[in-house]
Amino acid sequence: MSRAQMITLGFFLIIMTGTLLLMLPISTRDGQSTSFIGALFTATSATCVTGLITYDTFLHWTYFGQIVILTMIQIGGLGFITLGVYGMMLLRKKIGLKSRELIHDSLNSMHVGGGVRLVKFVLSGTLIFESAGALILSARFIPEYGFLKGVYFGIFHAVSAFCNAGFDLMGEQGAYSSFCNYAGDITINVVIMLLIIIGGLGFSVWNDIYRNKLHVKRYMLHTKIVLITTLVLLAGGTIFFWVSESRGIFADMSFKDKLLTSAFSSVTPRTAGFNTVDTAALSDAGKAATMLLMFIGGSPGSTAGGIKTTTVAAIVFFIIAYIKKEKGCNVFKRRIDDDLIKKASTVFFINISLAITAILVITLNQDISLTDASFEVFSALGTVGMTTGITRDLTALSKLVIVFLMFCGRIGSLSFAVSFLDRKKIPDMRYPTEDVIIG
Repeated sequence: MSRAQMITLGFFLIIMTGTLLLMLPISTRDGQSTSFIGALFTATSATCVTGLITYDTFLHWTYFGQIVILTMIQIGGLGFITLGVYGMMLLRKKIGLKSRELIHDSLNSMHVGGGVRLVKFVLSGTLIFESAGALILSARFIPEYGFLKGVYFGIFHAVSAFCNAGFDLMGEQGAYSSFCNYAGDITINVVIMLLIIIGGLGFSVWNDIYRNKLHVKRYMLHTKIVLITTLVLLAGGTIFFWVSESRGIFADMSFKDKLLTSAFSSVTPRTAGFNTVDTAALSDAGKAATMLLMFIGGSPGSTAGGIKTTTVAAIVFFIIAYIKKEKGCNVFKRRIDDDLIKKASTVFFINISLAITAILVITLNQDISLTDASFEVFSALGTVGMTTGITRDLTALSKLVIVFLMFCGRIGSLSFAVSFLDRKKIPDMRYPTEDVIIG
C-alpha cells in the first residue's frame, strides 16, 4: 500500500469504529440505538474535525458518547499516525523509514528527517495549548456550571477549538445554539479564537517560530507566507463583517460586542465551526465571505481544513508574476518551484469541482436553496462545521455526500485521488509542444 492509501484507510477505520461505538444504546440519553447514517455522519464529522451535526451534542449523546466524540476529535486533529508513532516511542519500538515517511505525509513536514523530534514537539505543544485553554475556560465555566461540569466543559471546548472541530456542549442553553449566548464574553471569545488560530497555523510553522523566535528574517518562506496570509485574512474578514453586518444582525450591538463578533466571524470559518450569531441571519454578502473563508481554510500540516493558505497565496503570487511578465514566481527573494504552482492549481481545481458536483447532487436530490446547499458543501469540504441550519433536514443521500466531502477535506482531496492511482514510472520522454489559444 502507498502512504496515501494507508492514511486514507486509517481514517476510514477510525470513522467506522466511532460509528459502531456511537450506535450503542449507552451512547444516547434515551437509551435507543442511533441510526447507522446518523452515527456515521457524527463519527465522520468528529474524526474529520468538521463540526456539522444532525444531533445536538449535549442533548443527544451521553457522557460516554461525548467522550467518544472528543477522542475522535483529538485523533483526527493530530492525525492517527502522530499518535501511533508516539505509542511506538513509548514502547521503545524502532521507528523505521516507512514510519518516518508516514510522519512526513501526515504532518506535511518539510523534510523526512527529524520526524520523530517533530512528533514530540507537536504533542508537547498540543498539550501546552490545550491545557492552557482548558484552564482558562474552566475558570470561566465553573461559576456557571459547578466544578466538575465546568472543568469538563473547559476541557471539551479547548480540545474542540484547538483541533478546529466546532463541536460544543452549549445545547444545555438551547439546542444547536453554539456560543450565541456568549457573543459579548471577552474571555470565551478570545480564548476560543486564539486556540483556533494557533491550531490552524501548522506544526512546521510552530517549529520554525520556536527555533528562530522573533527573528523574522530567519523564518522559512513557508512560515512567512502562512503568517502574512493568515493576518490578511483575519484582518480583512473582521473589517468586512463589521461593514456588511452593521445594519443587520450587528445593528443593536455595542462597540465591544460588534468588534468581538466581527473578529469571531472572521476566525471561525478557518476552520472551526463555532458561531456567536445565527449564521442563517447573516447577509448574503456575509454568507459569501464566510464561504470564501471556509474554502481557503487554515494552513498545511495543521488541525484545519480547506485548500490551505499557501495554496491560495501561491496561485495569487503566480498570477501577479504572470501579469507583470516576470520570470518565475518570486516571493521574499525566493522562487516558488513550478511544480508547487501546478500542485496548488490542481488542489484548487479538484476542490472547486467537488464542491460544484456536490451542490448539484444535493439540489437535485431535495428542495434546498442554492445558497444553503452551497454553504453546507463548502462547510463540509473545508471541515468547518458552520451551517445555515439545514444539516438535520438533509436526506440520506445528501448526508452521504456531505460525509464524503468531510472525509476528502480531512485527508486532502488530492491525497484521496492519488490513493486510488497506481504508481507508474514516468517515461523519460516528452511530446513536442503545440500552441493552444487561451483566454
